[in-house]
Amino acid sequence: MHARDERPLAICLLGPTASGKTALALALDDRLGCGIVSVDSAQVYRGMDIGTAKPDHVLLARHPHRLIDIRDPAEVYSAAEFRADALAAIAEVLATGRTPLLVGGTMLYFRALLGGLAELPAADPAIRAEIGALAAREGWEAVHRRLAALDPVSAARIDPANRHRVQRALEVCLVSGRTLSSLHAGQQPPADLPCRFLQLALVPADRARLHRRIATRFDAMLAAGLLDEVGALRARGDLHLELPSMRSVGYRQAWEYLDGHGDRRSLVERAVAATRQLAKRQLTWLRSWPGLVVLPGDEPHEDALLAVALKSVAAVSI
Repeated sequence: MHARDERPLAICLLGPTASGKTALALALDDRLGCGIVSVDSAQVYRGMDIGTAKPDHVLLARHPHRLIDIRDPAEVYSAAEFRADALAAIAEVLATGRTPLLVGGTMLYFRALLGGLAELPAADPAIRAEIGALAAREGWEAVHRRLAALDPVSAARIDPANRHRVQRALEVCLVSGRTLSSLHAGQQPPADLPCRFLQLALVPADRARLHRRIATRFDAMLAAGLLDEVGALRARGDLHLELPSMRSVGYRQAWEYLDGHGDRRSLVERAVAATRQLAKRQLTWLRSWPGLVVLPGDEPHEDALLAVALKSVAAVSI
């Protein structure tokens, strides 16, 4: 007979972009009095508001979010840094007697928090030079294809445009002879988690409906001034497209458009396509995610969706 886990409860709300995570999180906060912790690799950056669908000042005043606006876009923010910051944020919420509610779509961050950080081989300059030479000859798409041949699980989860992650995943394969995905799968659960976690996932079954939501949301971002936001970032002079912040979907395409690449129609097409690919990678993560409680991601009635989520919370709170 297993001993009862007496740790306090925390809630994780995962899901692909544009699936309605923020709306559900705010509703849960209203009902349960949570402390919200953002799990979003783009919302950590100051000055990136419209294109990240960051809650506005009115919503943040009512529903404060930890780990939003904590970095400058010129900085790199790692999964290890997120894990340390998230554990500190969770401790702050618990100290107030509330329930931590972690919400976002950056699956790598959730995995780092809940599964810990794998012991990976050190960087190998010779292997990195080999990968760089392949990229110079054939492009980074070829590097991603080579990764897919060796580690299809990691390749499906990693954005081909994220050169650093593609390079590192391939380097791990070549140095260790093992895949990055297998190294992560072999990890032991970390012993430093202060909570037991209920993991809720919004998983839309109707992919076409999700795609329509993605397109509608990007149109709204443009109407809200996304190009002005990206223009202000470009004007700083210290940012460029190789930074993780500027690789975020929507920002890269808007930057390229302002550089004269294509017309407005092609901007929309490229940004929507990139966002769809992001959603596909997020759903790939979720298909093999252990311990998920899947919520009806196509539920059109927010009250009904909230009721399902609250029922799941009540079931584990007993």
